[in-house]
Amino acid sequence: MGVTLPALPSVLAIDAGNSKTDVALLGPDGSVLCSGQAGGFQPFRTGVPAAVDVLAEAMAAAGLRFDADGGPGALHVSACLANADFPVEERELEREIRSRNWGRATAVHNDTFALLRAGLPADAEPCGVAVVCGAGINCVGMTPDGRTARFPAVGRISGDWGGGGGLAEEALWFAARAEDGRGEATELARALPAHFGLDTVYALIEEVHLGRIPGARRHELTPLLFAVAAAGDPVALSLVHRQADEIVVMATVALGRLGLLEREVPVVLGGGVLAARHPQLDERIAEGLAARAPRARMSVVTAPPVLGAGLLGLDALGAPSSAHGKLRAHFG
Repeated sequence: MGVTLPALPSVLAIDAGNSKTDVALLGPDGSVLCSGQAGGFQPFRTGVPAAVDVLAEAMAAAGLRFDADGGPGALHVSACLANADFPVEERELEREIRSRNWGRATAVHNDTFALLRAGLPADAEPCGVAVVCGAGINCVGMTPDGRTARFPAVGRISGDWGGGGGLAEEALWFAARAEDGRGEATELARALPAHFGLDTVYALIEEVHLGRIPGARRHELTPLLFAVAAAGDPVALSLVHRQADEIVVMATVALGRLGLLEREVPVVLGGGVLAARHPQLDERIAEGLAARAPRARMSVVTAPPVLGAGLLGLDALGAPSSAHGKLRAHFG
């Protein structure tokens, strides 16, 4: 059964990440009329139409079934999407979403812009930098005059390092070399296979290689890495510190491009790895920012990123600050 809606809701807010998709339908006053969730958004694997079908699945989970041949479902669709890393990708995704007739107007942004918008203080000007470290890693910055700083953020070919997936691979790499003698000894060589009930890294590699441990379960290695680092293992701690340094360098390069290194501006952090608030990671980031961008104000956003998509949609409609406040209150 569908949801009973007012004449025309204000915003269909969409945040689609590599691992999950969230939607929220907002009323004119910023209230959340309904929300839903579906799986990951990966147009580079599935193609654009199939990826946008996942957005429709999240809408269906919320009880929304907009008919492409009928009228639009909302005034504005605010879609913040992972893997929308180049303007050509944003345009292609926007065309596909427009074809579904979900809203009178549609705006597609990279999902890191949702994090930045969610992390800006209430009534603050749109100015600052955001770094997301979840399954992957990305960074954006913006200024009130519309200038932005971005990175391609498509993996190693664009110079990226880390994120949950990258950290899991690094942990396994060091564990394998420790076990067979090519590398430094590390507790990772015991902890990683033990998590899966195995005795050796060799056995873990075999299980992963043959698909008996699904690739999606590799993300379970990342919290183990942080636990081993917290216990004092030098190899694991070096990876945590390298991740922190990568976050700092992305943030400070973006600040530098925008001429913000000497200004008091927010540096907003988010994504699963950062939202977990690992002390060794947080402390190293804080130290790095203090050294390279001493006036930056670091914060970590733990609210769902769909909040940022909703706020961007309300911005586009010129909604009053009370609507923004109501939406923020809903997501705590």
